Amino acid sequence: MQTSPNNEPEFLDEEQEMFEHFRLEVDPGQEPLRIDKYMTAHMEHSSRHRIQCAIKEGFVQVGSKTVKANYIVRPGDVIRFVMPYRRRGVEIKPQKIDLNIVYEDDDLLVLNKPAGMVVHPGHGHYENTLVNALAWHLGISQGPEEGDDRMGVLVHRIDKDTSGLLVIAKNDDSQMAMARQFFDHSIERRYVAIVWGDLKEDEGTVDANLMRDPSDRLRFCITDDPEKGKRAVTHWRVLERFGYVTFVECKLETGRTHQIRVHLSSLGHPIFGDERYGGTQIRQGTIYSKYKQFIHNCFELCPRQALHAKTLGFIHPGTRKLMHFDSELPADMAALLDKWRRYSGNMPEEEE
Repeated sequence: MQTSPNNEPEFLDEEQEMFEHFRLEVDPGQEPLRIDKYMTAHMEHSSRHRIQCAIKEGFVQVGSKTVKANYIVRPGDVIRFVMPYRRRGVEIKPQKIDLNIVYEDDDLLVLNKPAGMVVHPGHGHYENTLVNALAWHLGISQGPEEGDDRMGVLVHRIDKDTSGLLVIAKNDDSQMAMARQFFDHSIERRYVAIVWGDLKEDEGTVDANLMRDPSDRLRFCITDDPEKGKRAVTHWRVLERFGYVTFVECKLETGRTHQIRVHLSSLGHPIFGDERYGGTQIRQGTIYSKYKQFIHNCFELCPRQALHAKTLGFIHPGTRKLMHFDSELPADMAALLDKWRRYSGNMPEEEE
Protein backbone atom coordinates (compact mmCIF):
# COMPACT_ATOMS: atom_id res chain seq x y z
CA MET A 1 0.00 0.00 0.00
CA GLN A 2 1.15 3.56 -0.72
CA THR A 3 -0.47 6.80 0.42
CA SER A 4 1.91 9.41 -0.99
CA PRO A 5 5.51 10.04 0.17
CA ASN A 6 6.38 8.90 3.70
CA ASN A 7 3.03 7.08 3.94
CA GLU A 8 1.28 10.32 4.84
CA PRO A 9 -1.86 11.68 3.19
CA GLU A 10 -1.17 14.49 0.75
CA PHE A 11 -2.66 17.81 1.90
CA LEU A 12 -3.26 20.34 -0.85
CA ASP A 13 -4.65 23.87 -0.73
CA GLU A 14 -7.82 22.74 -2.47
CA GLU A 15 -11.12 24.53 -1.82
CA GLN A 16 -10.36 26.03 1.58
CA GLU A 17 -7.98 23.13 2.35
CA MET A 18 -10.97 20.90 3.16
CA PHE A 19 -9.89 17.81 1.19
CA GLU A 20 -7.27 15.13 1.69
CA HIS A 21 -5.81 13.53 -1.43
CA PHE A 22 -4.81 9.85 -1.24
CA ARG A 23 -3.12 7.27 -3.42
CA LEU A 24 -3.26 3.51 -2.80
CA GLU A 25 -1.29 1.01 -4.88
CA VAL A 26 -2.66 -2.53 -4.73
CA ASP A 27 -0.03 -5.10 -3.72
CA PRO A 28 1.10 -7.75 -6.29
CA GLY A 29 -0.29 -10.64 -4.22
CA GLN A 30 -3.70 -9.11 -3.55
CA GLU A 31 -6.67 -11.48 -4.00
CA PRO A 32 -9.72 -10.11 -5.90
CA LEU A 33 -11.74 -7.93 -3.53
CA ARG A 34 -14.43 -5.25 -3.74
CA ILE A 35 -12.85 -1.82 -3.71
CA ASP A 36 -14.93 -0.57 -0.76
CA LYS A 37 -13.73 -3.53 1.34
CA TYR A 38 -10.13 -3.06 0.19
CA MET A 39 -10.13 0.65 1.03
CA THR A 40 -11.74 0.02 4.43
CA ALA A 41 -8.98 -2.45 5.28
CA HIS A 42 -6.24 -0.04 4.24
CA MET A 43 -7.58 3.29 5.53
CA GLU A 44 -7.28 4.22 9.19
CA HIS A 45 -10.12 6.16 10.82
CA SER A 46 -12.48 5.62 7.86
CA SER A 47 -15.56 3.43 8.15
CA ARG A 48 -16.80 1.35 5.24
CA HIS A 49 -19.92 3.52 5.11
CA ARG A 50 -17.86 6.69 4.80
CA ILE A 51 -15.78 5.14 2.02
CA GLN A 52 -18.95 3.99 0.24
CA CYS A 53 -20.26 7.56 0.43
CA ALA A 54 -17.05 8.82 -1.17
CA ILE A 55 -17.37 6.24 -3.96
CA LYS A 56 -21.04 7.14 -4.49
CA GLU A 57 -20.14 10.82 -4.99
CA GLY A 58 -17.46 9.96 -7.57
CA PHE A 59 -14.41 10.78 -5.47
CA VAL A 60 -12.66 7.43 -6.17
CA GLN A 61 -10.82 6.55 -9.37
CA VAL A 62 -8.76 3.59 -10.54
CA GLY A 63 -6.38 4.87 -13.14
CA SER A 64 -8.40 7.62 -14.79
CA LYS A 65 -11.79 5.91 -14.42
CA THR A 66 -14.34 6.64 -11.72
CA VAL A 67 -15.47 3.35 -10.18
CA LYS A 68 -18.39 2.00 -8.16
CA ALA A 69 -18.29 0.21 -4.80
CA ASN A 70 -18.49 -3.25 -6.43
CA TYR A 71 -15.35 -2.72 -8.53
CA ILE A 72 -12.93 -5.64 -7.96
CA VAL A 73 -9.38 -4.50 -7.27
CA ARG A 74 -6.51 -6.26 -8.99
CA PRO A 75 -2.76 -6.36 -8.33
CA GLY A 76 -1.08 -3.20 -9.58
CA ASP A 77 -4.25 -1.08 -9.54
CA VAL A 78 -3.57 2.54 -8.54
CA ILE A 79 -6.48 4.00 -6.56
CA ARG A 80 -6.64 7.78 -6.32
CA PHE A 81 -9.30 9.51 -4.28
CA VAL A 82 -10.15 12.54 -2.20
CA MET A 83 -11.95 12.62 1.12
CA PRO A 84 -13.40 15.64 2.89
CA TYR A 85 -10.96 16.36 5.67
CA ARG A 86 -11.84 15.17 9.18
CA ARG A 87 -9.54 16.89 11.63
CA ARG A 88 -8.14 14.56 14.30
CA GLY A 89 -5.68 14.87 17.16
CA VAL A 90 -7.70 17.64 18.84
CA GLU A 91 -10.19 16.95 21.59
CA ILE A 92 -13.55 18.61 20.92
CA LYS A 93 -15.07 19.82 24.18
CA PRO A 94 -18.76 20.76 24.02
CA GLN A 95 -19.31 24.36 25.11
CA LYS A 96 -22.60 26.17 25.55
CA ILE A 97 -22.22 29.01 23.08
CA ASP A 98 -25.17 30.68 21.38
CA LEU A 99 -25.45 29.91 17.68
CA ASN A 100 -27.49 31.84 15.15
CA ILE A 101 -28.99 28.83 13.34
CA VAL A 102 -31.12 29.84 10.36
CA TYR A 103 -32.03 26.32 9.20
CA GLU A 104 -31.67 22.77 10.51
CA ASP A 105 -32.89 19.28 9.63
CA ASP A 106 -31.59 15.71 10.02
CA ASP A 107 -28.94 16.17 7.32
CA LEU A 108 -27.49 19.62 7.80
CA LEU A 109 -27.72 22.99 9.44
CA VAL A 110 -27.03 26.50 8.19
CA LEU A 111 -25.83 29.14 10.60
CA ASN A 112 -24.74 32.75 10.59
CA LYS A 113 -21.25 32.97 12.13
CA PRO A 114 -20.35 36.17 13.96
CA ALA A 115 -17.05 37.92 13.30
CA GLY A 116 -14.40 36.99 15.84
CA MET A 117 -15.42 33.34 16.19
CA VAL A 118 -12.79 30.78 15.18
CA VAL A 119 -14.32 27.94 13.20
CA HIS A 120 -12.22 24.97 14.36
CA PRO A 121 -9.94 24.33 17.37
CA GLY A 122 -6.23 24.62 16.71
CA HIS A 123 -3.36 27.12 16.44
CA GLY A 124 -3.88 28.48 19.93
CA HIS A 125 -7.68 28.40 19.79
CA TYR A 126 -8.87 25.24 21.53
CA GLU A 127 -12.02 26.57 23.15
CA ASN A 128 -14.93 28.86 22.26
CA THR A 129 -14.83 27.84 18.60
CA LEU A 130 -17.73 27.11 16.31
CA VAL A 131 -17.03 23.38 16.50
CA ASN A 132 -17.09 23.49 20.31
CA ALA A 133 -20.49 25.16 20.09
CA LEU A 134 -21.72 22.58 17.55
CA ALA A 135 -20.62 19.75 19.85
CA TRP A 136 -22.83 21.20 22.60
CA HIS A 137 -25.74 21.80 20.24
CA LEU A 138 -25.60 18.23 18.92
CA GLY A 139 -24.94 16.69 22.34
CA ILE A 140 -21.64 15.15 21.32
CA SER A 141 -18.23 14.75 22.94
CA GLN A 142 -15.35 13.83 20.64
CA GLY A 143 -11.94 12.60 21.73
CA PRO A 144 -8.72 13.36 19.84
CA GLU A 145 -8.66 10.06 17.91
CA GLU A 146 -12.29 9.00 17.81
CA GLY A 147 -15.04 10.60 15.83
CA ASP A 148 -18.76 10.50 16.48
CA ASP A 149 -20.67 9.85 13.26
CA ARG A 150 -23.17 12.49 14.31
CA MET A 151 -20.50 15.15 14.73
CA GLY A 152 -21.24 18.29 12.76
CA VAL A 153 -18.74 18.29 9.90
CA LEU A 154 -17.53 21.43 8.17
CA VAL A 155 -17.61 21.27 4.39
CA HIS A 156 -16.23 24.80 4.04
CA ARG A 157 -15.14 27.56 6.36
CA ILE A 158 -14.74 31.31 6.63
CA ASP A 159 -12.04 33.30 8.37
CA LYS A 160 -12.24 34.19 12.05
CA ASP A 161 -12.90 37.88 11.39
CA THR A 162 -15.30 37.30 8.50
CA SER A 163 -18.98 36.98 9.36
CA GLY A 164 -21.70 35.12 7.53
CA LEU A 165 -23.33 31.91 6.40
CA LEU A 166 -21.88 28.42 6.82
CA VAL A 167 -23.42 25.03 6.06
CA ILE A 168 -22.65 22.10 8.39
CA ALA A 169 -23.16 18.45 7.41
CA LYS A 170 -24.58 16.23 10.16
CA ASN A 171 -23.63 12.82 8.76
CA ASP A 172 -21.26 11.16 6.28
CA ASP A 173 -23.81 11.00 3.46
CA SER A 174 -24.49 14.72 3.70
CA GLN A 175 -20.83 15.64 4.04
CA MET A 176 -19.86 13.73 0.90
CA ALA A 177 -22.79 15.12 -1.12
CA MET A 178 -22.07 18.70 -0.03
CA ALA A 179 -18.33 18.26 -0.55
CA ARG A 180 -19.05 17.16 -4.13
CA GLN A 181 -20.83 20.45 -4.79
CA PHE A 182 -17.97 22.48 -3.37
CA PHE A 183 -15.47 20.38 -5.31
CA ASP A 184 -17.43 21.03 -8.53
CA HIS A 185 -17.79 24.77 -7.77
CA SER A 186 -21.58 24.48 -8.04
CA ILE A 187 -22.27 26.13 -4.66
CA GLU A 188 -23.55 29.71 -4.90
CA ARG A 189 -21.59 31.96 -2.54
CA ARG A 190 -21.88 35.73 -2.51
CA TYR A 191 -20.00 38.01 -0.14
CA VAL A 192 -20.26 41.75 0.44
CA ALA A 193 -17.30 43.91 1.39
CA ILE A 194 -16.31 47.52 1.94
CA VAL A 195 -13.03 48.21 0.12
CA TRP A 196 -10.63 51.09 -0.07
CA GLY A 197 -10.83 53.34 -3.12
CA ASP A 198 -13.21 53.97 -5.99
CA LEU A 199 -13.15 51.11 -8.49
CA LYS A 200 -13.03 52.38 -12.08
CA GLU A 201 -15.49 49.83 -13.47
CA ASP A 202 -18.90 48.80 -12.18
CA GLU A 203 -18.04 45.11 -12.33
CA GLY A 204 -15.22 42.76 -13.21
CA THR A 205 -13.50 39.42 -12.67
CA VAL A 206 -10.19 38.50 -11.07
CA ASP A 207 -8.80 35.23 -12.41
CA ALA A 208 -5.45 34.74 -10.67
CA ASN A 209 -3.72 31.74 -9.10
CA LEU A 210 -3.13 31.82 -5.36
CA MET A 211 -0.37 30.30 -3.24
CA ARG A 212 0.91 30.67 0.29
CA ASP A 213 3.22 33.66 0.63
CA PRO A 214 6.74 32.16 1.01
CA SER A 215 7.74 35.07 3.25
CA ASP A 216 4.68 34.84 5.52
CA ARG A 217 2.82 31.54 5.94
CA LEU A 218 -0.23 33.35 7.31
CA ARG A 219 -0.73 35.20 4.03
CA PHE A 220 -1.55 34.18 0.48
CA CYS A 221 -0.37 35.83 -2.70
CA ILE A 222 -0.90 35.75 -6.45
CA THR A 223 1.46 33.70 -8.60
CA ASP A 224 1.90 33.21 -12.34
CA ASP A 225 3.43 29.77 -11.77
CA PRO A 226 0.69 27.15 -12.34
CA GLU A 227 2.81 24.55 -10.55
CA LYS A 228 2.79 26.55 -7.32
CA GLY A 229 -0.62 28.16 -7.31
CA LYS A 230 -4.25 27.09 -7.50
CA ARG A 231 -6.66 28.78 -9.87
CA ALA A 232 -8.97 31.24 -8.13
CA VAL A 233 -11.79 33.23 -9.73
CA THR A 234 -13.74 36.08 -8.11
CA HIS A 235 -16.51 38.03 -9.85
CA TRP A 236 -17.20 41.45 -8.32
CA ARG A 237 -19.65 44.29 -8.85
CA VAL A 238 -20.13 47.67 -7.26
CA LEU A 239 -23.16 48.10 -5.01
CA GLU A 240 -22.55 51.63 -3.71
CA ARG A 241 -19.82 54.23 -4.05
CA PHE A 242 -18.61 56.63 -1.34
CA GLY A 243 -15.60 58.19 -3.07
CA TYR A 244 -12.85 57.00 -0.77
CA VAL A 245 -14.36 53.54 -0.22
CA THR A 246 -16.72 51.30 -2.21
CA PHE A 247 -19.33 48.74 -1.18
CA VAL A 248 -19.00 45.67 -3.43
CA GLU A 249 -20.48 42.20 -3.90
CA CYS A 250 -18.17 39.27 -4.69
CA LYS A 251 -19.36 36.02 -6.21
CA LEU A 252 -17.01 33.08 -5.75
CA GLU A 253 -16.39 30.72 -8.63
CA THR A 254 -13.71 28.94 -6.59
CA GLY A 255 -13.19 28.98 -2.83
CA ARG A 256 -9.50 29.31 -2.02
CA THR A 257 -8.24 30.45 1.35
CA HIS A 258 -8.29 34.29 1.64
CA GLN A 259 -9.38 34.44 -2.02
CA ILE A 260 -11.52 37.59 -1.89
CA ARG A 261 -9.08 39.37 0.41
CA VAL A 262 -6.09 38.70 -1.85
CA HIS A 263 -7.91 39.35 -5.13
CA LEU A 264 -9.32 42.72 -4.04
CA SER A 265 -5.98 43.75 -2.60
CA SER A 266 -4.32 42.84 -5.91
CA LEU A 267 -6.59 45.36 -7.63
CA GLY A 268 -5.33 48.06 -5.27
CA HIS A 269 -8.55 47.96 -3.26
CA PRO A 270 -7.92 46.01 -0.04
CA ILE A 271 -10.86 45.33 2.25
CA PHE A 272 -11.39 48.09 4.79
CA GLY A 273 -9.93 47.01 8.13
CA ASP A 274 -8.07 43.98 6.75
CA GLU A 275 -4.81 44.18 8.68
CA ARG A 276 -3.15 41.26 6.89
CA TYR A 277 -3.59 42.71 3.39
CA GLY A 278 -3.11 46.43 3.93
CA GLY A 279 -6.65 47.45 4.81
CA THR A 280 -5.80 49.15 8.11
CA GLN A 281 -3.75 51.87 6.37
CA ILE A 282 -5.41 55.04 5.11
CA ARG A 283 -5.37 54.30 1.38
CA GLN A 284 -7.61 57.13 0.14
CA GLY A 285 -8.78 60.51 1.39
CA THR A 286 -7.45 63.81 2.67
CA ILE A 287 -4.42 64.71 4.76
CA TYR A 288 -6.43 66.60 7.36
CA SER A 289 -6.49 65.47 10.97
CA LYS A 290 -10.31 65.59 11.02
CA TYR A 291 -10.39 62.96 8.26
CA LYS A 292 -7.79 60.83 10.05
CA GLN A 293 -9.95 60.94 13.17
CA PHE A 294 -12.97 59.95 11.08
CA ILE A 295 -11.10 56.88 9.77
CA HIS A 296 -9.93 56.03 13.28
CA ASN A 297 -13.55 56.12 14.40
CA CYS A 298 -14.49 53.87 11.48
CA PHE A 299 -11.89 51.29 12.51
CA GLU A 300 -13.24 51.35 16.07
CA LEU A 301 -16.78 50.93 14.79
CA CYS A 302 -15.85 47.87 12.72
CA PRO A 303 -12.57 46.52 14.17
CA ARG A 304 -12.06 43.73 11.60
CA GLN A 305 -12.08 43.22 7.84
CA ALA A 306 -15.42 44.44 6.49
CA LEU A 307 -16.33 41.17 4.76
CA HIS A 308 -19.56 39.20 5.16
CA ALA A 309 -20.70 35.90 3.58
CA LYS A 310 -24.18 37.09 2.70
CA THR A 311 -25.80 34.43 0.53
CA LEU A 312 -25.46 30.67 0.14
CA GLY A 313 -27.19 28.37 -2.35
CA PHE A 314 -26.89 24.60 -2.84
CA ILE A 315 -28.77 21.40 -3.61
CA HIS A 316 -29.99 19.69 -0.45
CA PRO A 317 -28.11 16.36 -0.12
CA GLY A 318 -31.25 14.48 0.94
CA THR A 319 -34.21 16.06 -0.84
CA ARG A 320 -32.18 17.24 -3.88
CA LYS A 321 -34.12 20.51 -3.75
CA LEU A 322 -32.46 23.89 -4.29
CA MET A 323 -31.84 25.71 -1.01
CA HIS A 324 -31.07 29.42 -0.87
CA PHE A 325 -30.21 31.52 2.17
CA ASP A 326 -29.60 35.23 2.60
CA SER A 327 -28.36 37.02 5.71
CA GLU A 328 -28.56 40.60 6.89
CA LEU A 329 -25.43 42.67 7.31
CA PRO A 330 -24.00 42.40 10.83
CA ALA A 331 -24.39 45.48 13.00
CA ASP A 332 -20.75 46.61 12.72
CA MET A 333 -20.72 46.63 8.91
CA ALA A 334 -24.17 48.21 8.71
CA ALA A 335 -23.04 51.00 11.06
CA LEU A 336 -19.84 51.47 9.01
CA LEU A 337 -21.85 51.82 5.82
CA ASP A 338 -24.16 54.37 7.42
CA LYS A 339 -21.17 56.37 8.63
CA TRP A 340 -19.71 56.50 5.12
CA ARG A 341 -23.09 57.42 3.65
CA ARG A 342 -23.31 60.39 5.99
CA TYR A 343 -19.72 61.40 5.31
CA SER A 344 -20.09 61.21 1.54
CA GLY A 345 -23.35 63.15 1.56
CA ASN A 346 -25.53 60.23 0.55
CA MET A 347 -27.71 60.73 3.60
CA PRO A 348 -29.58 63.89 4.75
CA GLU A 349 -27.55 66.14 7.04
CA GLU A 350 -30.07 65.78 9.88
CA GLU A 351 -29.16 62.08 10.12
CA GLU A 352 -25.64 62.99 11.25
